[in-house]
Amino acid sequence: MTSSQSGQRPDERPDERPDELDDLEQLAPPTPAQVRASARAVAAVVCGAVSVALVSVVALLPVPFAVESPGPVRDVLSVQGDQRLISITGAPTYPASGSLDLTTVSVRGGPGRSLDLGGQLAAWLDDDSAVLPEAALFPPGATEQQVDESNAAAFTGSQQAATVAALTELGYDVPVQVVVTDVVDGSGAAGQLRDGDVVTAVDGAAVTDATALRDAIRSVGVGRDADVRVQRDGLAVDAAVPVTAGQDGSPVLGVLVRERAEPPVDVEIAVDRIGGPSAGMVFALGVVDLLTPGDMTGGKRFAGTGTIDSAGNVGAIGGVRQKMLGARAAGAEVFLAPAANCGEVAGRVPDGLRVVAVSTLAEARRAVEEVGAGRGQDLPGCS
Repeated sequence: MTSSQSGQRPDERPDERPDELDDLEQLAPPTPAQVRASARAVAAVVCGAVSVALVSVVALLPVPFAVESPGPVRDVLSVQGDQRLISITGAPTYPASGSLDLTTVSVRGGPGRSLDLGGQLAAWLDDDSAVLPEAALFPPGATEQQVDESNAAAFTGSQQAATVAALTELGYDVPVQVVVTDVVDGSGAAGQLRDGDVVTAVDGAAVTDATALRDAIRSVGVGRDADVRVQRDGLAVDAAVPVTAGQDGSPVLGVLVRERAEPPVDVEIAVDRIGGPSAGMVFALGVVDLLTPGDMTGGKRFAGTGTIDSAGNVGAIGGVRQKMLGARAAGAEVFLAPAANCGEVAGRVPDGLRVVAVSTLAEARRAVEEVGAGRGQDLPGCS
């Protein structure tokens, strides 16, 4: 068939014109509205990318907060290999059933271990964690090494105090000396007391341990002189030492001291990777249990926390809620809490855990013995 027969000119193609029009439309410049829409889209993409980058950077920035979470739990009556966690020589020991768990807090943040914003936000969303200012947990300006050394020293001191308190509770005579380890420059004690002095009395009252010394200084009060008697190189020396106000306003003598004792029974506590003084009460209970005939715990699982001094006084600790959570997760039935912490305990006790408030080692021992024997319904809690 020819072109003349089809009614079309030889150079005409039916589909060519529409294609040319489409190409012309595509090559036409965009309208102002299209330009604005395109610019907004590009800006949105750029802003989104910048925002993501900024959030990522900010999330990694260190923040002046620390996080407390439930930490490991250790049974002080347990055996590692062929050795107990608490080993005692110089006195007969007895089998112990049940558990006496020391509880700990895992801390993120602080000197040398800065917490980033992402970690802080995650902790805020975790009901088991607590976010606190660093200053609430660490001394201002302290380095990571100083914090570690302080925690290690406090832990060692708590073991000695626990040993003395436990042996005293069982009727042993354990004399304690309060030894000056450092004199603060510019304090009232500077030039009056020396490293190595053994403090024996303040204003005529015998100093039998560090708690007795602290109480005696408080009785003197800020702005007065304390009549301090020390043993120095085998001689009795008297000094009038001005009592000043410490950082928290409480009366201080201006010295650092430690307790020195030589117990008639040797107690070794093999626990590592734990610092601070808060396991003292549980250590003392473990020593009492091992040196006492009979089954003190009645096979039950106890846990607890609290500082202890040589006189057997139980003191407050931090992170008590996280320690209760850790104890319950480990299967504890009863938690021994310092009475001084009851304000933080009330209303926050995990389901299935009973809390007994104690102020002394004697009270803690009685609580374990009573509950272990199936009694103790009248023991005080925190409410």
